Amino acid sequence: MAKIQALILTGYGLNCDHETAHAFNLAGAMASRVHINELINGSVSLDDFQIMAFVGGFSWGDDHGAGVIQAVRMKTRMGEKILEFVEKGNLIIGICNGFQTLVNMGLLPGFKTEKSFDKNRKRCVALTYNDCGNFRDDWVTLKTNSTSKCVFTKGMDTMELPIRHGEGKFYADTSVIKHLLENNQVAIQYAMPDGAPAKGNFPHNPNGSVDDIAGICDSTGRIFGLMPHPEAFNHWTNHPDWTRIKERLKREGKTPDKGITAGIRIFKNGVDYLAD
Repeated sequence: MAKIQALILTGYGLNCDHETAHAFNLAGAMASRVHINELINGSVSLDDFQIMAFVGGFSWGDDHGAGVIQAVRMKTRMGEKILEFVEKGNLIIGICNGFQTLVNMGLLPGFKTEKSFDKNRKRCVALTYNDCGNFRDDWVTLKTNSTSKCVFTKGMDTMELPIRHGEGKFYADTSVIKHLLENNQVAIQYAMPDGAPAKGNFPHNPNGSVDDIAGICDSTGRIFGLMPHPEAFNHWTNHPDWTRIKERLKREGKTPDKGITAGIRIFKNGVDYLAD
């Protein structure tokens, strides 16, 4: 059976493309790093892929806000093609700067309309400056929503992933937040180490996100955006406490679980969904 083809965007300040491609390869896909201009000028066709990844970094230096210029460029030059890509049943994931881009493009939250997709999607949520006032580079505990439609988080409960952002606070009008929660489009939330809600407590909620929201999906569950970096947890030794965990398990007569990490599990869920 042919491998699922994953397109990893690169160029103009994006800097997580190699890690994201590696993560998709570990998850069983065939990843290709493609410059944004190659998509826009048609030298690479989106039709050849089943997954599209908007990766982390600082696209265009975040000069006009995180993900703003990339969103304008992508929506203006190939917005229709991206909507057609999703309508075919394909998947999109946006990580950190990629999440910011998807929000600015209006691809998320992607509420249902009378049509299958609203061709004139407007931005109705924001990812803005962290309440703490500075860039955060840390690891956080996340709780997944078991009733969410999100393809990428199926079967997952709690996990730890790294974050690194200065504009990660999820914010929207009360009515929008209510709709997201009621429609189970909130896929993951920041949590305490035991998995209990963070309830805005810093640093467990590292940026002040409303309702501890760390990631959302659209109404189909096939477009997913999150601030944490799953691609940066691609091996168990990436975890900052791996030596301590290894020693503790050794003293208990156990060995570390060297299977796939929570980060790779997210990518594998997407690959497996398309392969079924």
